[in-house]
Amino acid sequence: MERLQLIVQRLSRPIHFASRDAYTHLSAVKNLGSFVSGQIVRALAEDIYPAAIETDLLALRQLFTDFDDHLKLAERKRRLAGARAILKRLSSTDAAGITKDVRPSTFDVEGASDDLKTLTPEPRTSPQPAAPWTVPIRFARGVGPKRAMLLEKVGVRTVEDALWYLPWRYEDRSVVTPIGQLVPGARATICGAVGKTELKRTARRGLTIFDVIVEDSTGGLRAVFYNQPYLEKLLKPELRVMMSGLVSVGRRGWADLRMEAPHYEILGEEAELPLHVGRIVPIYHETKGLTSRQLRVLQKGLLDQYRGSLEDILPVSLRDAHRFPSFEAAAAAAHFPPPAENLEALNGGTTAWHRRLAYEEFFLLELALAARHRSVKVETKGIQFDTQTPLVQRLRELLPFRLTLAQERVLSEIQHDMAAPRPMNRLIQGDVGCGKTVVALCAMLIACASGYQSALMVPTEILAEQHYVTLRRLMQALGLEVVWLKSGGVAKTRAAVLRAIEVGEAHMVIGTHALIQKGVRFAHLGLAVIDEQHKFGVLQRKTFLEKGYHPDVLVLTATPIPRTLAMTVYGDLDVSVIDALPPGRKPVRTLLFRESERRRAYRLLLDEVRAGRQGYIVYPLVEESEKVDLRAAMQAVERLQASEFLTVRMGLLHGRLKTEEKERTMAAFKAGEIQVLAATTVVEVGVDIPNSTVMLVEHAERFGLAQLHQLRGRVGRGAQQSYCLLLMSGGSDTLVRGQREQGRGGGWLGDLAGPSSAARQRLEALVKSTDGFVIAEEDLRLRGPGEFFGVRQWGLPEFRVASLQRDGEILDQARKDAFRLLASDPGLTQPSHRLLRAALLRRWQAKLNLGSVS
Repeated sequence: MERLQLIVQRLSRPIHFASRDAYTHLSAVKNLGSFVSGQIVRALAEDIYPAAIETDLLALRQLFTDFDDHLKLAERKRRLAGARAILKRLSSTDAAGITKDVRPSTFDVEGASDDLKTLTPEPRTSPQPAAPWTVPIRFARGVGPKRAMLLEKVGVRTVEDALWYLPWRYEDRSVVTPIGQLVPGARATICGAVGKTELKRTARRGLTIFDVIVEDSTGGLRAVFYNQPYLEKLLKPELRVMMSGLVSVGRRGWADLRMEAPHYEILGEEAELPLHVGRIVPIYHETKGLTSRQLRVLQKGLLDQYRGSLEDILPVSLRDAHRFPSFEAAAAAAHFPPPAENLEALNGGTTAWHRRLAYEEFFLLELALAARHRSVKVETKGIQFDTQTPLVQRLRELLPFRLTLAQERVLSEIQHDMAAPRPMNRLIQGDVGCGKTVVALCAMLIACASGYQSALMVPTEILAEQHYVTLRRLMQALGLEVVWLKSGGVAKTRAAVLRAIEVGEAHMVIGTHALIQKGVRFAHLGLAVIDEQHKFGVLQRKTFLEKGYHPDVLVLTATPIPRTLAMTVYGDLDVSVIDALPPGRKPVRTLLFRESERRRAYRLLLDEVRAGRQGYIVYPLVEESEKVDLRAAMQAVERLQASEFLTVRMGLLHGRLKTEEKERTMAAFKAGEIQVLAATTVVEVGVDIPNSTVMLVEHAERFGLAQLHQLRGRVGRGAQQSYCLLLMSGGSDTLVRGQREQGRGGGWLGDLAGPSSAARQRLEALVKSTDGFVIAEEDLRLRGPGEFFGVRQWGLPEFRVASLQRDGEILDQARKDAFRLLASDPGLTQPSHRLLRAALLRRWQAKLNLGSVS
């Protein structure tokens, strides 16, 4: 153990120096955390130590992982005291890893707090394993550096990550049928050894067929795999395998039993068989080189190693109130379900074990959001604005309409927040066309009148452009300067805009994600308005807020947010609802057409144009196949212009046009020079043309319900009856989703299969309802949060077990419990909350401002 003693000496010097003379030298010791962590990682990589020593080294490393990150002095002292105790123990360890009976000296506990006992356990010969979040997965039994790299691909970096890496489905392999007792027409699971194998290629179509004979003591069976030639190198003779599938017979009847394309698994060692067959078996998401069989062996080893030592972060009071099993019991049963567990409940994630783990995930998030909410509302000093500025009244006089009662109510709530000495953190929800932007503009004026800047962040450049053109005209009349910060453009122009923002010449700033880039500095940012909430999450809001000193925040939603999403992505905000449309507006009538009814849809659109009104034709465009989709849209417009719409003045608007071209096109449409505007989904938000009364959506099944509801909101902004025509123009919802998941997307003209019944069901829900909240809930139920938000959503928290679609009731309860607990113990300082506080900081401290909790 000579090398160990060298490491102990090397680590002891700076730690003892930092502790000397009542810690007076602590501030002089720089980068102690990274030094200690680096030394221990290097030591563990170079040598193999007994379990007791490895556990102590990992515990020592954990004390210093965030030691350099602005810890309070008392916490640093506590950790140094714990480190000295561990080093004392290591210096007295013999070659077998047994610690001699060592009593802590006065020096060892100098300056330590009362809970040091948790860091300096009594000498032991069979130590408890280190906390699972402190142990890199490479140090788990049977892993090592190469497999650790594979595990990192699926998000497993520590032992704790591994325990939370649950199966995505389960198979009932509790009954293994001897091959001699198989019955054709029934599904069965068999175990046996690989016998003869043969790879054949057919002359026609280049099909490959791989035949595998699997044998046990009662007989043999032929497994047939199509177009998987790589299996020849994998399924070698004498290898033990499990196969599951439908039993059939070949040409020779009972003498030729077979399974076509069965599920298979290589079983490995005889001692491992009980993990893989004869029970309900977990199936994990895999990656190349990492199989479910290997993951089962890993999970079993970890559960055995940590049996009796996995601590519960949930307080006993909560566990008792909800009759939850312990974390250890829940994790063990979720990985290796008991024999009587219901397979459907397991695969649906609704067992008591899954629900307990889902609750813990939701509870930690809601506790973080509650802490953030409290830090803003109670602990943070904000800007106290003068809300009685005459600028708001002057704006009212410039507007060609009066605010509705709902708008006035929400504006009053905003003014109340802005007049308070705490930062505003408010979400405005409202259906499309309800007038959220003008209410936000009033708030921006209040900030500017008090000598502060306001910023408006929107999701697309075309929308930023449109806001800029509209607001510049209004603000010039009020003597305020508005600038638009583009994400690209001429460097000289961009530099001038950045300078105007930095020196305070710009009162209002409009832009996209460009506003949260590192080079953007505000002179006095007082209000941040985030439009199109579903494009930005809580983490982006945090970045935005760092541009000013506790600015007020106003988040606008054009897509009504389902309750479960409101409680996660926007759970730290107060909520206002604009629940009325401007007077005189009629609900948009929505009609659904099949491909065979295309001419009828065209006729309705042309009737509106002949009556002097305008319309849109919207084409789908998704990120994975943007070029193909755009080309298809342009070709379709050319065909229409040459046939049915020969006498109609048409324009084309898409995201790849230059800024000047977009401006010209939109100006021509507003002026009535363009009668029908063909566009990709860039018209989804912000476009406001009261004379446009009809929208035809091509390939409507390619869109989500919430997105279609947004699009529908672009018409119906005047007094005339308006229409939204949904055309299902070919392309199965299933096919399109499959293509998007594989990242190839064939372009919407290439999808020839008919729309699925599920797609039609979604679209009929839109026809029946004009309530955006009802539609949003249905969209979330049908497509899930990832699809609901789109592929580039940033702020949605990742859950390992919980599901927003399935576990809304659990989320609701977790949120109530979290806010109630934090109200009773704001800093989570009670002894019963020690583990909970540590887990909260590990999971969310780096991403959210947790106030006094951190």
